Amino acid sequence: MGDLLSELLAPLRLRGVFHSRWTARGPWGVAGERESCALLHYVQEGRCVVELPGAGPVRLGAGELAVFPHGAAHRLADAPGRATVPLESVLPEREPGSVRTVSIDGPGEPTVMLCGGLHYDAAAAAPLYRALPQVLVLDRPAVAREPLLADLLGRLAADWDTTEAGRQDAGLEIVALRAFELVFVLALRAAMASLGEGEPVLRALRHPAVGAALLAVQTRFAEPWTVESLAAEAGMSRSAFAAAFRELVGEAPMRHLTARRMQEAARLLAGTALPHSGIARRVGYGSTVGFHLAFKQWHGFTPGEYRRRGV
Repeated sequence: MGDLLSELLAPLRLRGVFHSRWTARGPWGVAGERESCALLHYVQEGRCVVELPGAGPVRLGAGELAVFPHGAAHRLADAPGRATVPLESVLPEREPGSVRTVSIDGPGEPTVMLCGGLHYDAAAAAPLYRALPQVLVLDRPAVAREPLLADLLGRLAADWDTTEAGRQDAGLEIVALRAFELVFVLALRAAMASLGEGEPVLRALRHPAVGAALLAVQTRFAEPWTVESLAAEAGMSRSAFAAAFRELVGEAPMRHLTARRMQEAARLLAGTALPHSGIARRVGYGSTVGFHLAFKQWHGFTPGEYRRRGV
């Protein structure tokens, strides 16, 4: 699973980070809508509760971390069921690259948190990333088992005064960006290692045959794969492989392959000046016309429109 997990997470390059430090004294509660970025909450002192629609409360204590890979809507409070105010009323603007401090007064014990909105290139996220749970939680022992992650979180929290006060030396913003990026990837790796066996994404990664096919799609997507050749790569019959892949990944093998190719095509269109014919070859299409048709059907834009719009 290690090689495949590395391949899935390696392309997640952050484009920008908004981060804030919260000091909140109970009673308090904040409700945030879904964000178009990943989110994290790291509790430095005290405790809080995370509530997602349709799920039970998740309690976080000092030294614990919650990661929301898809920016899921959630409530954050000092206790379950607490009345909340909209996040917009507390943090009305959260532009990548900016830093803010939030203080909520009350008679209760304080909770101190480091929070971040992590803006990554959606075109670079592997298709299987969509299968990650709404929230991944690392308790204190899990964080402690990852010395680099624990050290980075501690340093980000300790360096807050310098960053927040605006004493940003040249290059400090990119340093913070890469530090949060490393926290994000390390946290995802650690959290996925502790997921229950029933989680679909973990079952897919750990399945020896489906995992082999996923690794092939992730790293060798330009090859002329068919269901039969992917099944052979997995060491299974065609029908058994197709059924197992659909059950564990949630979509047919060829659709997953197309998603990976379209992901790479979008990345190349946005980040390079390669001609469309060159991109078509790089993502496994022998015909530029076929590539154009597939790209428009998948993304809703032609490759040229996608590049011009900077989607």
